[in-house]
Amino acid sequence: MTDRLRLVWPDPAAFEGRTDPIRLLAVSDEPDASLDSASTRDAIGAVEMVIGCGDLEPDYLAFVADAFGAPLHYVRGNHDAGVAWGRAQHELLPAPLRDGRVTEEAGVRLLGFSGSPHYSESGVQFTGGQMWWRVARAALAAKGSRPVLVVTHAAPRGANDAADPAHRGFAAFRWLAGVLGPPLWLHGHTALVRRGLDDRSTRLDGTLIYNCTGATVVELLPPGAPPDQ
Repeated sequence: MTDRLRLVWPDPAAFEGRTDPIRLLAVSDEPDASLDSASTRDAIGAVEMVIGCGDLEPDYLAFVADAFGAPLHYVRGNHDAGVAWGRAQHELLPAPLRDGRVTEEAGVRLLGFSGSPHYSESGVQFTGGQMWWRVARAALAAKGSRPVLVVTHAAPRGANDAADPAHRGFAAFRWLAGVLGPPLWLHGHTALVRRGLDDRSTRLDGTLIYNCTGATVVELLPPGAPPDQ
C-alpha cells in the first residue's frame, strides 16, 4: 500500500505562479506491488518527480518513472552495484544525484547522498570519515536562503536508524540536519519491521526524518497552508 505524507514547504519561490501542492512519489528498498496497477496509479494522480532512496532494481525505477511520466532523481543504496547497474547508467536511468550537489526540480532544491555505512567489502558503502568529507563540502554549497529536501539511503545517526553496524545512521548526516535545517529528509535502508510498521518518521528539531521504504506520495504545501504534520 502506498503511504501519503503532507507538509508545508517553507519556500515561496517554489510556488511562484501556483497555489497547488507540489506532488512527489518517493520509493525505496521494497517495490510497491500496488503500483503495477494502472487503476492505482490513476488514483494517485500526477506527480512532478519520482525520488528514489536506494536499493531498488534499475528496471523498477525506470518503470515507475515511465508509468507516471515524471523525471527521476535518485541516490544509490548499498546494494545498487554490479553489472546491472553498469548497464542501467547507460540504458535505463539518468545519472544519480551527485553526492553533495544541489539539483532543482519542480521548484524544489534536492541534496542527495548515496550509500550506507561501511560494513563489508562490496556495494556502495562509506566510512564515517568519507561521509564527513562529502557532507562538509555539501554544507557550504547548499546553505542559503532557500531550503533543501535531503535525499539519502541511510538515515542520520540516532534518527530512524538501527543499532547494528550496517544500518546505523551517519553522524555526519545528523550534523548536516542541524546546519541546514531541511524541512524534510527522505531515506530508506532501515527496514520498517526493525522499528514498527507505523513508525516511519521522527524529528530532529525542525526536520522531519521520513523512511520512505516502499512508496510514499509526498505533497508539499505552500507556505501558510494548514500543516498535516
